[in-house]
Amino acid sequence: MAKPDAAKEELGWLKVVFAVGAAIDASLIAWLAQASADIIHFVLAFATAVVLTTYVARINAVAYRRIRELKEL
Repeated sequence: MAKPDAAKEELGWLKVVFAVGAAIDASLIAWLAQASADIIHFVLAFATAVVLTTYVARINAVAYRRIRELKEL
């Protein structure tokens, strides 16, 4: 597979992973906003939301780096 094709394929997968992560993160944050759960569940959900937000931001940065690399090819 040629390098531009491989980069496009990777971008396609990054889009899927980003969309799934962002959807789960948004759902979790919405649940946190209206939840009346006990403190343990709330703390675990909050920690998970922080990790997911970081993960989504990292995927975004990787995707933009790949886009810049693709422009240079």
